[in-house]
Amino acid sequence: MPRGKSSRARWSILEKQESNRTLQGALGQLSVSIEGGSTLSEALAQHPKIFNRLFVNMVKAGEIGGVLDVVLKRLAEFSEKAQKIRGKVKAAMFYPIAVLVVAMGILALLILYVIPNFKEVFSGMGIKMPAFTLFVLGISDTIRLNIFPTVFAMASLVILFLLALKTKPGRLAWDKTKLRLPAIGPVVRKIAVSRFCRTLGTLASSGVPILQALAIVKETAGNVVVANAVDRIHASVKEGETITAPLESAKVFPPMVVGMVDVGEQTGALPEMLLRVADNYDEEVDNAVAAMTSLLEPIMIIFLAVLVGSIVIAMFLPLIEIIKQAGGSGGPSE
Repeated sequence: MPRGKSSRARWSILEKQESNRTLQGALGQLSVSIEGGSTLSEALAQHPKIFNRLFVNMVKAGEIGGVLDVVLKRLAEFSEKAQKIRGKVKAAMFYPIAVLVVAMGILALLILYVIPNFKEVFSGMGIKMPAFTLFVLGISDTIRLNIFPTVFAMASLVILFLLALKTKPGRLAWDKTKLRLPAIGPVVRKIAVSRFCRTLGTLASSGVPILQALAIVKETAGNVVVANAVDRIHASVKEGETITAPLESAKVFPPMVVGMVDVGEQTGALPEMLLRVADNYDEEVDNAVAAMTSLLEPIMIIFLAVLVGSIVIAMFLPLIEIIKQAGGSGGPSE
């Protein structure tokens, strides 16, 4: 079979096996571009929303060095490990998000239905209610009688937050905050370090020039604080200096990582050292995610218990007062 037909058949098989419609269409366009004389890297570059600069430049380096099969294998391993980490983080965040959604549903039910019914009962009895009960009833009335303004205000806050994330100062502030959060911060930091080391190590080991590799790492960092650190590393390397000094001054990367990168630079084995650090930090991410999950579970349970329990106590305080009064009035008369 002629080579063109064989290549077309392979692309056709890939296209038929792909369930994602967007990627399926892109595979068909890749086949057409390659048959038209484009290289694989050039064809990939025509779909930046699917294949980022990391993919394109690694494939290009593989084409130039004649090791495209090796590079594609490294890309597959890189994507598999990155997807594995994302999956673990998403699974860890499912429980607290689910508890938060349940808590909001219960809170809405109590505020909009249960508390107003209690208020009608208390009003009919004509008793003096405790301050805490009045406080809870006041919150319920405010939200219930202003339901649309309340929903609008909450939606506005969410939209303002999302818009702030699209600005450089807002994104920088949020990324700094994520790194400092008690339970989530260590996970975010370890993921950032792992991504930096694996991306730079994979690019460098695939033959991508270090300055070009650093520019790609900056784009794919996923955290503005790390991206700024990579930018300083890029400037340092461009001036003929080492990676270690700006890496240490960034205050994001642990001393162990800085030390191993320093050893890798001195021995000429930087790509291998970076990939070794990335493998180590993948395990660290597993442990950090497990620790975060074990910490968040009791926190969310306590949060839900305090939220619902406070409302229940507020509603039962007047009933306790009624029971006391009934007990006092029902005692023996002198």
